[in-house]
Amino acid sequence: MTLYPLLPLRDIVVFPGMVVPLFVGREKSVAALEAAMAGSKDIFLLAQLDPGCDDPDRDDLYETGVIASVLQLLKLPDGTVRVLVEGHHRAQLESLNPQSTSHGDMLMAEVVQIDPEVVSGTEVSAMMRSVVDQFAEYAKLSKKLPQDAGQQLGDIEDAGKLADAVAANLAAKVADKQAVLSETDALKRLEMVLSFMEGELGVLQVERKIRGRVKRQMEKTQREYYLNEQLKAIQSELGGGDGEEANEVQELQDKIDNLKLSKEARAKANAELKKLKTMQPMSAEATVIRNYLDVLLGLPWGKRSKLKKDIPGAQAILDADHYALDKVKDRIVEYLAVQARTNKLKGPILCLVGPPGVGKTSLGKSIAKATGRQFIRQSLGGVRDEAEIRGHRRTYIGSLPGKIVTNLRKAGASNPLFLLDEIDKLGQDFRGDPASALLEVLDPEQNAKFQDHYLELDIDLSDVMFVCTANSLNLPQPLLDRMEIIRLEGYTEDEKVQIAERHLVNKQVEAHGLRKGEFTLEQDALRDLIRYYTREAGVRTLEREIARLARKSLRKILEGQEKSVTITPENLDEFAGVRKFRHGVSDEENQVGAVTGLAWTEVGGELLTIESVTVPGKGAVRTTGKLGEVMSESVQMAFSFVKARSPAYGIKPSIFQRKDLHIHLPEGAVPKDGPSAGIGMVTAMVSTLTGIPVRADVAMTGEVTLRGRVLAIGGLKEKLLAALRGGIKTVLIPEENRKDLAEIPANIREGLEIVPVSHVDEVLSRALVGPVEAIEWTEADDLATQPAAAPLPGSAPAAPTAH
Repeated sequence: MTLYPLLPLRDIVVFPGMVVPLFVGREKSVAALEAAMAGSKDIFLLAQLDPGCDDPDRDDLYETGVIASVLQLLKLPDGTVRVLVEGHHRAQLESLNPQSTSHGDMLMAEVVQIDPEVVSGTEVSAMMRSVVDQFAEYAKLSKKLPQDAGQQLGDIEDAGKLADAVAANLAAKVADKQAVLSETDALKRLEMVLSFMEGELGVLQVERKIRGRVKRQMEKTQREYYLNEQLKAIQSELGGGDGEEANEVQELQDKIDNLKLSKEARAKANAELKKLKTMQPMSAEATVIRNYLDVLLGLPWGKRSKLKKDIPGAQAILDADHYALDKVKDRIVEYLAVQARTNKLKGPILCLVGPPGVGKTSLGKSIAKATGRQFIRQSLGGVRDEAEIRGHRRTYIGSLPGKIVTNLRKAGASNPLFLLDEIDKLGQDFRGDPASALLEVLDPEQNAKFQDHYLELDIDLSDVMFVCTANSLNLPQPLLDRMEIIRLEGYTEDEKVQIAERHLVNKQVEAHGLRKGEFTLEQDALRDLIRYYTREAGVRTLEREIARLARKSLRKILEGQEKSVTITPENLDEFAGVRKFRHGVSDEENQVGAVTGLAWTEVGGELLTIESVTVPGKGAVRTTGKLGEVMSESVQMAFSFVKARSPAYGIKPSIFQRKDLHIHLPEGAVPKDGPSAGIGMVTAMVSTLTGIPVRADVAMTGEVTLRGRVLAIGGLKEKLLAALRGGIKTVLIPEENRKDLAEIPANIREGLEIVPVSHVDEVLSRALVGPVEAIEWTEADDLATQPAAAPLPGSAPAAPTAH
């Protein structure tokens, strides 16, 4: 037995004949090396069972090690020692003896050297050849060994040395290598290393196949990635940046963690982000997912505008922005009152219906301002694609979310005011019906789970306040049923004057750069401008006319002709040009067969002239003026009524056998329809057939039956406004519409004599200049007035009939 300094080894086994560099840092190990260098330079190398043990004892070490000599020792600046050792002989550990020397504390190992056995024979030669061939194959597949390692081992003739050399170069576990070191039989060691190599060769071959397959699959992607990275580096250099980009995936993850997403949205976002992590950044699918996450995370999850609860303040804002329109203002203030008390109310869905220019769109902005909501406007005029509302599915290239989601993202709050402008102008074609898509959006019971095709998630729209605008109610009935209809009729003359003085004049003065005091529009001139230059329900044309006055005034001031301009009724023609309309018909003569009717259009009420003349014929009635089917039937019904009641109105029935009636409604290019001109038709026919003129200052509206009853009509306020604008003094309306007069502004009721009538006889007594006088007429009179039959050839002429 011999005593050697002990150097415990971690994660390595040294074989005889093997030269290995080691890094030593433990104090006892360094002391053992120094003691060896001071003596014979021999040291005992023994592997540890547990590499993590810093102070191993007898139980922490294997039994078999190697006696080695120290070839070189180098102390590094950090205190560690780099040593080069060469293994010589196997040795068995017998005992450990701690010692304290001048070099420090260390372990001395008492060992017994194991002499190598020499084996030979055919089996040994065959085994050695198999090991060499197998190792050559292993060296080719392993990247850690030189390609000629197999040839170098072919020169070794000793079986034990060959087994040790192969074991030293194998990538095997420490326990496996220690088993080879502990085996003294050379033939068994060869069998052991051959078995280890076969296992390693199987793993290496599989790795090689996987690498080849992955290389083929990823070659194109890696090339693109490499080029893209180069492009990024070039762009970074051109931009003067440091070439480092923010971690996009981490940013998206932070957004998902910080936003107040719904449970469904969070799960969807995390799933999409997980897919994005596994994709190449520049692939097409990654771009689709990135865009999807941008839209999803850009929605205002949990963000709400603070709603105003100041009811007087809201009323003041609405009054300051718009004059009149009391009905819609009351509805908004009522909503705010309920909101203030309950703190939770589904957003109302209002539909403002009225002619152009009455302030529907601007009223939406004022409502948003009064309620404290973000204002979003979406024009629906000409929209024909259902995907504009619900979005496109992500399977399409270039797919986008619908306008609802897009504008919600733009608003930045989950409770904005959403103005759907011109909802009656929606179209439809082969791509779907957007009006049907709006059924879900505008239903308070459904829109809490609105589904956008792009997001494929439930979006809560119950807090959104929807306001729609339309010029008519020409909408699908299910859509109408979901909205609260608020009608905005046209403005009266007094209301237009107030709107112009409060808003329009100041707006145009500022828009044209006029200074204070340079432009003045007197109220009388403003009334003349409204009467003679505009004929509309709203105020758009009026605003354009005021803009024309401002332009001409500014030109005079800049040319030095005037320092300030005052528009009066006397000089209005100079600035506004020739009058476009006549206000009032009181100066016109009463005419036979000419009746002033009242019509409703999408742009407000209009005066409708009905003309009637008799022409030679056989009792037929002709109509011109592009009349619709309903109005044509109304003419036929009026004609039948007049024929049936002709004697009571002083009309000889025989006239219908000699004369035709021609009914014409001027402005023949404009389509006209509806039954409300019925009493006008009767009045025109009776006036023509009796020769009694119709009063020029009387207008009328009402449907007539074959019994002469006058039935209710719609659009009363617009028609009365048209009569007031046209200078009419008396308006005949159906008795059934008397209840609607409560909603008519007081200035209209005061400016017109409104006469409810229930029968045509009341209409005729009011509209005709003179009374109709009944005549006595019998069937015998009809026969007596018929022309005599022509005499037969050769016969005497018939005698005249006496009356």
